[in-house]
Amino acid sequence: VAPYLASGERLFPDGCIDPLDMREPRRTKPVVVAVQGWCLTIGIELMLAADMAVAAEDTRFSQIEVQRNLVATGGATVRMVRRAGWGNAMRWLLTGDEFDAEAALRFGFVQEVVPAGEQKERALALARRVAAQAPLAVRATIANARVALDDGREASFVHGRATQERLRASEDAEEGLRAFVERRPGVFSGR
Repeated sequence: VAPYLASGERLFPDGCIDPLDMREPRRTKPVVVAVQGWCLTIGIELMLAADMAVAAEDTRFSQIEVQRNLVATGGATVRMVRRAGWGNAMRWLLTGDEFDAEAALRFGFVQEVVPAGEQKERALALARRVAAQAPLAVRATIANARVALDDGREASFVHGRATQERLRASEDAEEGLRAFVERRPGVFSGR
């Protein structure tokens, strides 16, 4: 990352999807990550940009930019504050101190902590669970939650109503209703 910072080049080229989810085109597919060992700076920012994160119990984290005369520019200053509140975020952002997986869970930086070595399989299990859902609804849920964060509650309600109308007109909505009545999992096509 350092050479890109020094040159002023973008870390992720134009036209590519930014895994930090800081610019267009925004991600429409969910991302589930697993972390273990040392998770520093850009690693934390990539983790915070994901939709879900699973950490091994022995993971150690540190957002060390202030120790190097840098500022976290991959989204940590926004996402840590949103998840943990101002004081809790500043505790880690302004000191660069290390924190453990339990602290990351407590502050909402990760959603689960598992025994070391089980993090990848647990993340894959969550990803499989998401993949079994109706893909149009998964994408719409991410989009609506993003509207709520970026534009506020009322904008999210308006967006949600319009999205719901579009989803109800889909083949997957018909399949979802049939699956409910027949008490079986849905088999969705994304149409």
